[in-house]
Amino acid sequence: MKLILIRGVSGSGKSTYASKLKQEDPSLSHYEADMFFCDEKGEYNYVQSLIGEAHAWCKARTEIDLRNGKSVIVSNTFTQRWEIQHYLNLAEKYGADVVIKKATGNYKNVHKLTEDIVQYMRDKWEDIEGEENI
Repeated sequence: MKLILIRGVSGSGKSTYASKLKQEDPSLSHYEADMFFCDEKGEYNYVQSLIGEAHAWCKARTEIDLRNGKSVIVSNTFTQRWEIQHYLNLAEKYGADVVIKKATGNYKNVHKLTEDIVQYMRDKWEDIEGEENI
C-alpha cells in the first residue's frame, strides 16, 4: 500500500500527473482539496471560506482509504513541509509507503490565479528531502 503525495504550485501539473497515475492503475484513489469545490457537473466553484473544510474532507477521504488498505494519491500545493505532516502521520499509522513527488511544470493554471499569487507560492516553497521531481 502506498501514499503518493504530489506537491507543486498552481499550474505545475499536479492534477495532470495524478490523473495519469490513476489511469495507469485504476485501483488508486485520488484526492485533492480542489475536488471539494466541484459540483455534480464537474464545474469548479471555489469558496475561500470553505478551504479548511476542503482540506479536512481530503484528509478524511485519505484516511478512510488507507485504513481499508487502499493506495492513495493526494495532490495539493503543499508548499511548506508542515502541510504534509498529517498525511505522513496517516501513512505511519496504517503502514503505507510514502512517495513524495514535486511537480515542476509551468502550465496555465486552471483556477485563474494571478501570477502574483503563484509567485507567492514559489517564494514560500520548502523542499522536502527525498522528493522526486516530475
